[in-house]
Amino acid sequence: MAKRSAGLLIYRRNDGDIQVLLVHPGGPFWAKKDDGAWSIPKGLVDEDEDELAAAQRETGEELGITIDGPFARLGDYKQPGGKIVIAWSVEASTEIDVATIKSNSFTMEWPPQSGSMKEFPEVDRAGWFSLPEAEVKLLQGQRPMLSDLAKRLGIG
Repeated sequence: MAKRSAGLLIYRRNDGDIQVLLVHPGGPFWAKKDDGAWSIPKGLVDEDEDELAAAQRETGEELGITIDGPFARLGDYKQPGGKIVIAWSVEASTEIDVATIKSNSFTMEWPPQSGSMKEFPEVDRAGWFSLPEAEVKLLQGQRPMLSDLAKRLGIG
């Protein structure tokens, strides 16, 4: 069975435009990647875990804040590697300052085969992007979420 991740496509209205919140993965593999490397806040769904609860938990772990609904299920998105990402849209009910996010961290051997373990944030930064900007920044497998959000909001 394909692995399942769940996440939130958080959006806000800014001077009549829609902006979405995306996160950039931390760690050395992603350090020099930008366009096509960003993601919605998301993570793996635990066995027998409610998918929306997983999306909220993972978003909290990656941003250090709690996001309140109402949530609208956007859909299931098969990624190039086979993983399924289940996404919900939610309008930010309060201003989210992307400069103050607090992400969980992970530990890995770095540099490879050095025997040295280093800690890295799961997410090293977050940003608000217009839908056209997000189309460039977002991982290819997540880009259909943007058109689904636009349809749901009756734009584009």
